[in-house]
Amino acid sequence: MDKIVSKIAALGVPGLIFMVALSATGLAGGAAITAALAALGPGGMIGGIATLGIIGLISEAITEYGFDTIFSAVVNELYKRGETIESLLKKIDKYPVSKSLKSKLKEKLRSLNSEVNNDDEVKWKIH
Repeated sequence: MDKIVSKIAALGVPGLIFMVALSATGLAGGAAITAALAALGPGGMIGGIATLGIIGLISEAITEYGFDTIFSAVVNELYKRGETIESLLKKIDKYPVSKSLKSKLKEKLRSLNSEVNNDDEVKWKIH
């Protein structure tokens, strides 16, 4: 069992997510792998593999730089692409996630808006 745990740990967060997806299928062997990958992302198994890869990149970035830094950088990039706080808040309302998560995302956007930014990053204003 130590060898299996070591291999899953080497995969990090994507490994844990894949394990949960495997167990949720109720299947065994290749059928479980196929179903789990298909369930994880759009476009079937290929989408599931891509989703796990993206999760790996995001979790690595958060580990290295911290959630707040990554969140702020993403929001600033969205602003550069034409988004506003108001448009992001409307999109959050439409997301199929829990009210609790929506509330946390909105609060994070609002707190980011109110922070003083000394490094010439985009300063957002909520009207």
